[in-house]
Amino acid sequence: AFVGQTTDAATGTASIIVNSEGQNVIVIVPGANLLLNVEDLNRASDVIRKAKVVVCQLEITPAVSLEALKMARASGVKTLFNPAPALADLDPQFYTHSDIFCCNETEAEILTGIPVGNLEDAGKVGHMLLGRGCKLVIVTLGAEGCMMISVEEPIPKHVPAGKVRAVDTTGAGDSFVGALAFYLAYYPKLSMEEMIRKSNCVASVSVQTSGTQSSYPYRKDLPQDLF
Repeated sequence: AFVGQTTDAATGTASIIVNSEGQNVIVIVPGANLLLNVEDLNRASDVIRKAKVVVCQLEITPAVSLEALKMARASGVKTLFNPAPALADLDPQFYTHSDIFCCNETEAEILTGIPVGNLEDAGKVGHMLLGRGCKLVIVTLGAEGCMMISVEEPIPKHVPAGKVRAVDTTGAGDSFVGALAFYLAYYPKLSMEEMIRKSNCVASVSVQTSGTQSSYPYRKDLPQDLF
């Protein structure tokens, strides 16, 4: 629903290069993504306002993402924001309108100027983002799992990931965010640490197969203790 076609731009694409360790470099050409506007949002407002969780990021115009977060928050919908691709001059309102702010090491550095090379650095980033108005910050750290920090629990907590052999890490962050949104929507009584641990598991499955969307596991192919 709410998917349109336009003659004004080509479909957005991402060209991905993966090295022998499974690490990637991505060139994004947003194309028609940048034509999504607030009128499109308003057409989908009933669905947004009735959702359990709304996920936003920055592959559309930032102002439209921010408006979606505001629309969701006004209706009491849980908001999960992933600042990808990151902007150094991100609108400060993103921090205050995101129930969960989830970034990776590269995005964290762009947002804060702090290079993230270890858990201590991730903690510093988390504290800085809390200072900007975030309630809960997750910094994803690839093979090291995640660091979480919140207003309620201001001591950074490391949630490790299981060790796997990565074939292609492309899309691991999206896999993590998608899994986290699933747990927030369907298992809201789980602790945040447990949701993150389970989301780490889903993301670690995705990096063991080449491709991006094609590497995302189906529920039937995952360990059933994740559900």
